Amino acid sequence: MLAAMPAPTPSPGESPAEPPAPGTGRDRGDACPGALRLHSADDGFLARVRLPGGILTGRQADELSALAEEMGDGHLDLTSRGNVQLRGLAATCGGGLGGRLRAAGLLPSDRHERVRNVVASPLSGLDGNGRADTRTWARALDALLCADPAVTALSGRFLFGLDDGRGDIIALAPDVTLIATAGGAVLRCGDDPDGLRVDGADAPRAALLAALHFLDAVRRLGTGSWRVRELPPGSRAGLAGRLAAAGIPAVPVPFPPGTAPEPPAPGPVPGPDGRTALSVGAPLGRLTVAQWRLLARTAAEHGDGELRVTPWRGVVVPGLAAAHAEARLAELAAAGLVTDAASPWHRAGACAGRPGCAKSLADVRADAGAALAGARPSRTETLPVYWSGCERRCGRPGGGRWVDVLATDDGYRVAVRDEGREMPGSVRPVAPGGGLPATVAAARTVTT
Repeated sequence: MLAAMPAPTPSPGESPAEPPAPGTGRDRGDACPGALRLHSADDGFLARVRLPGGILTGRQADELSALAEEMGDGHLDLTSRGNVQLRGLAATCGGGLGGRLRAAGLLPSDRHERVRNVVASPLSGLDGNGRADTRTWARALDALLCADPAVTALSGRFLFGLDDGRGDIIALAPDVTLIATAGGAVLRCGDDPDGLRVDGADAPRAALLAALHFLDAVRRLGTGSWRVRELPPGSRAGLAGRLAAAGIPAVPVPFPPGTAPEPPAPGPVPGPDGRTALSVGAPLGRLTVAQWRLLARTAAEHGDGELRVTPWRGVVVPGLAAAHAEARLAELAAAGLVTDAASPWHRAGACAGRPGCAKSLADVRADAGAALAGARPSRTETLPVYWSGCERRCGRPGGGRWVDVLATDDGYRVAVRDEGREMPGSVRPVAPGGGLPATVAAARTVTT
């Protein structure tokens, strides 16, 4: 039986910000958890199951709920990369967990399971706004990754992004991005201002070659980098030649300008084919087994049998008849899921906190829940908010403007951050019992 491998406590989202490459402070190996390499936390062991493109079949969803109930703590955590985590696992569960994940098709390659980090536009093919259905790319890229032994050298933090042209995935700053265009796709590495135009049919293979190109640069330079943005300027050159040698014509082009995209709002998502998808949020990124099973049952009985987990800790249920959408949405709302963009729970998240994480200074989930439960719905714009139990801020938003609620020895510290930097004059210390819900609500309010 495969035993769990202890490692530093992870978050309910993804791992905390990466330390720099060797020579600038990185002093340990990549400890990203997986489905086979479990991580130790104060509430048991944790497994992270990668879902390329966030796509799940009904059978796979059912198996995950069964595993959470039988082996875990009865919950499923959604991460900022559209993956699912199981917590509260026993140290001896590794062999049984791996066997059941393989049987459900959730573990196609043991060696590659931690590098299958692929996020994709969750509304692709559903609302008529994208230029391609990225599910095709996600499946093809996943198959290519699992077939290539060289990519096992990638860090568990390396991220592939598949954007259907609406700009939502670009905002997540993947290491390798494919964005659909009218004439195919543009491939981008890290934050390069320019990209390479390739044919849509070649896009998944071009993304794989970009990852291999990154690994070659890491070996050549000896940097030990985990992410493309850690490479020195100029070290990413030569990719066009590599693609050409592989029979993939690539034309340098400016990368499409960025936008300020929003994640899928909770509620119905009408489609051009007369079908409707349902977009819902998981309160603080966590679902009970009962909530997860209701989503799977909704997909099986009223949709097309598929679930899509989003990088914004939500779930999309595609393929419902428009006439049934409102009733099913009301059922999901009654089960405690976030179904309305006016809800204070929309775009609110929290790390694991106590008792699951030894580093946390507070039970941030309980405090966040108490603050949100007493907040009123708002029809005006509000900022995302994230509660963190310590300075690591595991799972925090990757960019944009958001409210940072940080536990301290003396209560909480509330501030507004913009692209990672605190906005001047926004810091508000809050002592225990000092009105945290009102302070957070005021910080979330957008003024013009």
